[in-house]
Formats: sequence, structure tokens, C-alpha cells
Amino acid sequence: MEPPARKWRQHLTLELPETRPGCVWIHACSVGEVGSVAPLAEALLARGLPVHLTVVTRTGHAHARKLLGDHIGLSWLPWDAPGLMQRFIRRLAPGLLLLAETEFWPGMLRACRWAGAPIVGVNTRISDRSFPRYRATRWLWRRWLSPVALFLAQSELDAERLRAMGVEAARVRVAGNLKYAVRAPGVDAAALRRRLDASQQRPILLAASTHEGEEAALLDMWPEWRRARPDLLLALVPRHPERFEAVARLAESRGFRLARWSAGDAPAAADLVLVDAMGVLAGLYAVADIAFIGGSLADIGGHNPLEAAVCGRGAITGPHVQNFRAVMRDMQRAGAAIVAADAGELNAAILRLLQQPEELARLNASAAAFMQDKSAVLPRTMAAIEPFLPEAAPSP
Repeated sequence: MEPPARKWRQHLTLELPETRPGCVWIHACSVGEVGSVAPLAEALLARGLPVHLTVVTRTGHAHARKLLGDHIGLSWLPWDAPGLMQRFIRRLAPGLLLLAETEFWPGMLRACRWAGAPIVGVNTRISDRSFPRYRATRWLWRRWLSPVALFLAQSELDAERLRAMGVEAARVRVAGNLKYAVRAPGVDAAALRRRLDASQQRPILLAASTHEGEEAALLDMWPEWRRARPDLLLALVPRHPERFEAVARLAESRGFRLARWSAGDAPAAADLVLVDAMGVLAGLYAVADIAFIGGSLADIGGHNPLEAAVCGRGAITGPHVQNFRAVMRDMQRAGAAIVAADAGELNAAILRLLQQPEELARLNASAAAFMQDKSAVLPRTMAAIEPFLPEAAPSP
């Protein structure tokens, strides 16, 4: 992990990145945005274009390094204060800025305009929570967003909201959600399966990215699931590592035979494997039989269901999926997701899938087909930004 002092030095532009004249600068706030733009960054690198990525959070920085390695420049975004952003842009000398989702920083946009660097918004999403504020201050946003040459919105709803914020219709286009460009992780599925279940015979229910209150609700449902499938194994992945210990204590207080991922191979008698490690979840979708996506029973807004779908696993969630509303709606229409209205309905849905393997097989097959159908979003985005791309450096 990068030293804490370095993060603050880069925020204050006391430490500046290497000059990369004509590079494509991508700004993505944190883990979710970094994951979305990683395939785009790889496509740009394949074109011979240098890429520099800025992030805001430590988790975003670590995720970018994990996904893209040393193939890109990587730094924390300077604070959006007078002078700092201009100093950063003068040093980096980008040929194009790609803004992920809603990373609208007025100082950044103004500094790029002064430097003559075009700006394109990619994967733009205007959330339910932020839209009322944007609309109420549209007279400001109309001016602040004027340097952006083009917005590539995730959905028609996002495009409508941009227009309601004062962005001219000619500068808004629906390109789809770059999260659909996600690729299946390159993992040894057999080894992962053995680590969870040495017998490689037990059905695995993966509870992914769970939040406080959700683990207790799932453990309440467990006895009924276990009666339906006595050999069921629960793999529980809390969203935040600081909660690992609390979740372990909760499971043990309920009498669960608990194994921990960090301890190595799970004992055959385990009821539950607590995945107390970061960076493991994406691979576990490839070995799970049933995938519940957390942050959806608790009112968090849900987490990315496409990480499950790209592995051929349907997404099962609670009612709170507003962060991925359009994605979940499309997946439901394709028969690739189940959105339960409450905990009782979630319990019944999982019980039904355990008892009716043909329904589970249809759900997972639909998820795989859904991702295949959505695979055009990356080439569509690349085609839209083509007029703004700087020329690639000649090969030596």
C-alpha cells in the first residue's frame, strides 16, 4: 500500500506525476468506477495510447494497481482548489480527459479548458440522491459542465437528467453501462472450489458484499435452507474488512461451525466459510451455485451484479438496488436476476432455488446469455471517443 504521506502530497501537488504529453487522463473516484473504466483503459493501451488514472480513495488506488499494474500512470487527484489543478494539468499535459460517472469537479473542468484538453464524460450516471441537488442548481452546472464536449450516459434516464441540468442535447449520447464490459476473472476455479469445499460436492451459497444487519438476517434463514439441502455451504463475504471479526463472533454465537478463508482450506464439517480477505470475491462467483448480492436488504443501494453475471451466475438481491437500478431492471427482464421485496421473499426465493435445480440452472444460464448480449458497450464507447483521441506515439 502507498504511504499515507504520499497520498496527501499528491492531493496538494507537492508531488506531481511524470509528464506524459498527449496521454489519455482517466479520472475514477473509487473501486466501482475503477472497475468500470479498467476495460476502457486496456483498450486505449492496446491502441498505443499512454494512460494516466487518478483516483480519490485508497481502495480505488489499490484496485487500479491490481487491475492495471504498471501499464498506466497512477496518482491521487489533486484537491479541486485554485492553482492546484492547473499545476497538475500543466505537469501531466494530457491530450484528453475521460471523466467516469459523476466526477464533476469545476476546477478540473476549468483547468482543462484553459489547457486546451478536450473532456468526455464516460459511463455518466446521475443518481437518485444527487439529481435533485443538480437540478436545483442547474444554473451553476450549465456553466461548470460547459467544457465537456460529450457525455456518454449509462441510460436514457441519465441522459434526461443531464439535459435537465442544462447540458445541451447535442452533447449527450446514451452509450450503455461500461460495467457490462467486465470480464470473467482469470482464476483457478477448481482450486477455489477445493479451498471452500474439499469434497467439491456441496452446493455453495455465496453471500457477497454484505453489510451490517444482513448477515444476521441470512443466518436467521439458514435453518430452513439447511433442511432443504443438508449439505449446503454458506460462503459469507462482508463488504468491509473492519467487520470481519464482528461477523465471525455473530456466526459463532449462533452455533455455526465456522471456517475462515484466511486459515486455509475449510474443514469438511464447516457450515459457513467467512471470507476474511480482500480481492477474492470476483473469483468466488465462478464457483458458487447461488449468488446473493448484499447491500440490498440493508438500504445501501446494492452492489455490482455483473460480477456474478459474467461468471454465469444470476443475481439474487433484496429490494434496495437503486445504485444499479437500470442494470437490475435489464437483468430481471432477461430472467437473469431475482429482486426480493423483503427478507421473507428472499428466503422463499433461495429456498425455491435449492429445491428446484432446474430453475436455478435457467437463472444462471440467462445471466451468461445476458452478458453476451451486452458486450458491445466497450466498442460503442471507443467509437464515440474516437474523434477526441490524441494520436498514438509512433513505435520505436
